[in-house]
Amino acid sequence: MGRRISHGYVAAFKFFTVDRNTTELLFVKYPELLKRLVAAILGITVESMTEFHITNTEIPPEALGDKFCRFDINMVVNGQRVNLEVQVEDEKDYPERSLYHWARIYSSALKSGQPYSSIPRVIIISIVDFLMFDCAEYRSEFCAFEVNRHEKLSDKLAMLYFEVRKLPKEIDKANELEFMLSLFKAKTEEELKQLEEMEVAVVTQAIGAYREVVVSPEFRELERLRFEALSNEASALKNAERKGYREADEKWQGVVSEQAALIEELKARLGEKK
Repeated sequence: MGRRISHGYVAAFKFFTVDRNTTELLFVKYPELLKRLVAAILGITVESMTEFHITNTEIPPEALGDKFCRFDINMVVNGQRVNLEVQVEDEKDYPERSLYHWARIYSSALKSGQPYSSIPRVIIISIVDFLMFDCAEYRSEFCAFEVNRHEKLSDKLAMLYFEVRKLPKEIDKANELEFMLSLFKAKTEEELKQLEEMEVAVVTQAIGAYREVVVSPEFRELERLRFEALSNEASALKNAERKGYREADEKWQGVVSEQAALIEELKARLGEKK
């Protein structure tokens, strides 16, 4: 068993265990890494990406205490709307969640006065650290097809899922996609070291970039805000728990009093009958 990533030297590798805040910060500060990842996922070259920009560069405050460790980045890639989400916690409703994301982006892409045909293609990319489908392949793609003829209804819907637990143990150095996905799978120092030792340029670049991110003022501020958010959440839950106990106790005492009064009333009536 390898040692799990801890603070100190490997604190920088929270990214590879899919910490939401730090991963988003990495991709916002180093969009070229995100561009390489998206190109590999879509099966296109970086050079062919004539249009690429992130549309949500700010991390919303409500995400700071997100205990389910997920993040999502919205992009425009060659006129297409692309949403990349990473999820490590199996909440049992992820297919519905990702489909909702597609519907929300698709429905908001139509501008007033424009024809429906002008709605861009919407691609949802999900990198998950749990098992979703009953297959050996780590990549699954869903589109809108007729169930018998397999005729495509539209190319506007594309759902791509990558189950990192199904990645091969031995990864080909020439397969950039598998190498980049392996960064999301790594959970021990030994696994990270093995990836570094293969001397794949994009992996070395990602690790180097992350080391710079975790010492930046932005990262330290995010960590402070997240710590405060988690502390506030814990305090709120504790107060709610105490309030719940108090209300439950008061309600129980009321029930006991009512029952005692009823018993006394019944005793009085029985005494009168005697």
